[in-house]
Amino acid sequence: MAAPSVAAISVPQFVPEALAPEREQALKDAIRARLAAENAVLVAHYYTDRAVQELAEETGGCVADSLEMARFGQKHAAKTLVVAGVRFMGETAKILSPEKRVLMPTLEAECSLDLGCPPEAFSTFCDAHPDRTVVVYANTSAAVKARADWVVTSSIAVAVVEHLKAKGEKILWAPDKHLGGYIQKETGADMVLWDGACIVHEEFKSQGLTDLRRAFPDAAELLHPERQAGVVAQADVVGSTSAILKAAETLPNTQFIVATDRGIFSTLQRKVPGKQFIEAPTAGNGATCRSCAHCPWMAMNELEALLASLEQGTNEIHVPEALAARALLPLERMLGFQGVR
Repeated sequence: MAAPSVAAISVPQFVPEALAPEREQALKDAIRARLAAENAVLVAHYYTDRAVQELAEETGGCVADSLEMARFGQKHAAKTLVVAGVRFMGETAKILSPEKRVLMPTLEAECSLDLGCPPEAFSTFCDAHPDRTVVVYANTSAAVKARADWVVTSSIAVAVVEHLKAKGEKILWAPDKHLGGYIQKETGADMVLWDGACIVHEEFKSQGLTDLRRAFPDAAELLHPERQAGVVAQADVVGSTSAILKAAETLPNTQFIVATDRGIFSTLQRKVPGKQFIEAPTAGNGATCRSCAHCPWMAMNELEALLASLEQGTNEIHVPEALAARALLPLERMLGFQGVR
């Protein structure tokens, strides 16, 4: 059973509702009150809407990449976790905190990497390579994680594979082939790669970025490694969303070309207000612009849906106990790993 091609994955044509400032503030106030009443905390990904990120920070929650979201939710004392992101993030929160109620604004927020790695096909792939250590990206379902030896995020992927290579282990990697190829190049590890890709990051094209560099010659290029090798090779900084934020804060440049989901621009502008951030192009020069640099599933995390979930207790995440127990083992290895770059 082969992996579905990226082109075959159905991408929702979701357009978020534009809110008047008064309506946005009213929704924020109502959500703030419900979070307090429900002993709940809001955990949001960097790629969610600006208003959701602001609300998470204002109410004592967090805005982070998937690794720090997992850590925060597990350690926080709240009885309810409200996860603004995509479904695998909600599943991870529930696996790590089974005693807590985990809600999401919508259960329709998927991930193309997750959808492109069906558990049955992945299990067959693993069976064909029984001598390899199975390392999967966090952007996978609970069922795929349950088949893995390690779960990693982009912030620790290279370091984990270096660690395993030093022990003489060969790697089976899934699902993002571009991130896997980057890790393989960085580490020299013996790896076989699942054939998956992110619909957002695959849209950034080398020629478009080259043209933009000509227009902004003093800008540093920051990108996430989930993309083709030719695009990665020309970047100044390659790393996770957290690494991109750190580079923007610490590098002396005042201009940055950012090649990742545009949701991160809200955080960049809040954390580094004195610098200019330029969105890398996804249109033209062979790009398909299926997402136009913003994950359509992340866009589903709207304030209206968030409030409805809290008021009605809907969109609760459930993971079968036996499945969660198997998926917990590689997740605990991820959280316990100390070799973060």
